[in-house]
Amino acid sequence: MDPGSDRPLRAKAWEVYQRLVAAYGALPLKPRREPMHELVSTMLSHRTTEQEEARAYRRMWDRFGSWEAIRDAPRDALIDAIAPATFAEAKAPNVQEALRRIIDARGAPSIDFLADLPTPEALAWLMALPGVGVKTASLVLLFCFGKPALPVDTHVHRVSQRLGLIGPKVSAQKAHEALPALLPHKAEVYFNFHKAMLRHGQRVCVWGRRAARAAR
Repeated sequence: MDPGSDRPLRAKAWEVYQRLVAAYGALPLKPRREPMHELVSTMLSHRTTEQEEARAYRRMWDRFGSWEAIRDAPRDALIDAIAPATFAEAKAPNVQEALRRIIDARGAPSIDFLADLPTPEALAWLMALPGVGVKTASLVLLFCFGKPALPVDTHVHRVSQRLGLIGPKVSAQKAHEALPALLPHKAEVYFNFHKAMLRHGQRVCVWGRRAARAAR
């Protein structure tokens, strides 16, 4: 394949980035939450609103008070605590097993060591945990450690497809490989691309009944 064949697409991705940042503003890349908080909250967030994710995390922490207590909690009690998050029955055992593996491997409930690993190695370590896919791992590494990883959530995926940056059949999994390759390999760029695409998707993308009404 001609190494320059994707040059027009790279130029298009950069133009999209510049326009969206001009529209929504550039944000500083700085940690918003402690890494373990970020990891577990993101595990809880799958198909869950931001408000319910926060509520589930708060209920869990208020009830158990430490990562070790969450790890050792009766399964039903943890499911009840995180019930505001969807699929609590599946998320509870994943959270407990992830905590068990982290504490066993590191001797403490901490993933701060990831700051010192190369990004691919850190991604692989996180993705070996139950319930942690590439989106969750990328988000933790970017948001907490400023590593050049691009999380592709529903809005980033959908908007990228509609703008023609990726094909209509490219999965979110594959988009985690395709989209970063179109942009400068810089954490600040990935962060603002993610944030701007998220905001744009929330603002303009509609589906279901809203999409049907819009088509009328």
